[in-house]
Amino acid sequence: MIDEQVISLTVNGKVHNAHAEPRMSLADFLRERLGLTGTHLGCEHGVCGSCTVIYEGKAVRSCLMFAVQAGGAEIETIEGLADGKNLHPLQILFSEQRALQCGFCTPGMLMAAIDLVHNNPTISSEDIRLGMSAVLCRCTGYEGIINAVEIYANQVWRK
Repeated sequence: MIDEQVISLTVNGKVHNAHAEPRMSLADFLRERLGLTGTHLGCEHGVCGSCTVIYEGKAVRSCLMFAVQAGGAEIETIEGLADGKNLHPLQILFSEQRALQCGFCTPGMLMAAIDLVHNNPTISSEDIRLGMSAVLCRCTGYEGIINAVEIYANQVWRK
């Protein structure tokens, strides 16, 4: 039996303490130990981007990080994006721009877009196209996603 460690981290503004085996991924920790199932696991090899979360202000693939590595960190998941019953402006734009189909990649798309926009005040349309290609979607064709992220970037940086 592998010894579990207690991990303390802040997720969506709330401090959590939970047990994890040293080899448990951050994605599995979020889903299994904290009950935050919005972070989806697709390929589990860091390729698809469905498991993207914000770790210390930057987007990361949570399937590639061990939970024990995240001890003491601040993490934002899709569950932390909305403010109670009020959707985040980017979530609203995804709906309005028809950037959703099956929804499997959507949490990773949203978190990647948040990182992309908030960390790039001079972001261009090409930057958005390139940045959003990091999360794979088999349903939407990306145009709605790109449109939503461009509108959001304009709202954030060009008020």
